Amino acid sequence: MRRTIRDIFFAHQAQTSAQPIGLEVKKARGSYIIDKDNKKYLDFVAGVSACTLGHSHPKVIRAVRRQMKKYLHVMVYGEFVQDEPVQLVKLLADQLPEKLSCTYLTNSGTEGIEGALKLAKRATGRHRIISANNAYHGNTQGAMSVMGHEERKRVYRPLIPGTSYIQFNDVGDLEQINEQTAAVILETIQGGAGFIVPTNNYMKAVRERCDKVGALLILDEIQPGMGRTGKLFAFEHYDMIPDIFVTGKGLGGGFPVGAFCASKELMNLLQDKPILGHITTFGGHPVIAAACHATLKTLLQSNLIAETLEKEQYIREQLQHRGIKEIRGKGLMLALILPTTELAQQLVKITLERGLLLFFLLFEKRAVRVTPPLTISKKELKKGCDIIVNILDEIC
Repeated sequence: MRRTIRDIFFAHQAQTSAQPIGLEVKKARGSYIIDKDNKKYLDFVAGVSACTLGHSHPKVIRAVRRQMKKYLHVMVYGEFVQDEPVQLVKLLADQLPEKLSCTYLTNSGTEGIEGALKLAKRATGRHRIISANNAYHGNTQGAMSVMGHEERKRVYRPLIPGTSYIQFNDVGDLEQINEQTAAVILETIQGGAGFIVPTNNYMKAVRERCDKVGALLILDEIQPGMGRTGKLFAFEHYDMIPDIFVTGKGLGGGFPVGAFCASKELMNLLQDKPILGHITTFGGHPVIAAACHATLKTLLQSNLIAETLEKEQYIREQLQHRGIKEIRGKGLMLALILPTTELAQQLVKITLERGLLLFFLLFEKRAVRVTPPLTISKKELKKGCDIIVNILDEIC
């Protein structure tokens, strides 16, 4: 009996949950994913905040094809001068403050976190790292060490020692940051915890405390960066600048990428003692850099970032429902908080049946993710919100 692609998927491709969605994708365009039966799904997930310009954006496709005709991989990171990676980091530098003007391109956001943690230890000569409770920074060993959720990492211990945790938005906890601290690493907006936004000048208070004790501040904007919150970089909302900035996801236009940015002075520390302080084969890959460059240029040359806050307000207006306790987040990084985990699970399951893709968050089990592409239209938002409201009328 001939096996279907679904059979092969479950037999040979590792899964990370017992019940993956299992949607058989035929193609994806704009705000829609189309399955093998040509059923269209309006995408309110965007590859978990990764597909900033939607699916298969023509400018990204053109940039990738143009680069592929020239060459693919030619050398490990940082040795050859290649046009697309150089143009990308220059465009990033033009948008970032001077103290973040040097970029190291990586394969993923998680690798960007690893590089940032290494750089902080190298720069300060200290080893203690402070993260936040319910923080999520990735799943490699270093990133898991600063994950503030013991249940998810207990079975992988021992991890990197010298890590402790503070409560996000609790200024009183900042006293834990002291002269032994190499770095504080925070998500500018907490993702897995439920899209928690900084309040009461919290980010400025963290910045001031780090300055006082000589610790570096690392901001993880792998998810909230690249225009998703209504600013190109989410830290721009909070009148402060980190020492090291990590991005990924939405920069790639649908391709895997990460990066960490710091001053040229700090980044030069990776050149010696030891030489090759961080090395990668495929980081800065020219085809992926072309996709990133096209994505960033499109964001900067359009009104998509400004429109993000308008679309947020529209979603909030459309989703005023007794079944939604709260809508957290900023811009198009929103989480619907439902009364129970069971209701959240029901909503995601039924919306899928009716042609709308929603998804969960890691730690806040009552939350339902709403992170559509920045290119989504108000007509599409209305369609998706109507589906949600109709289902909530049924299940609440």
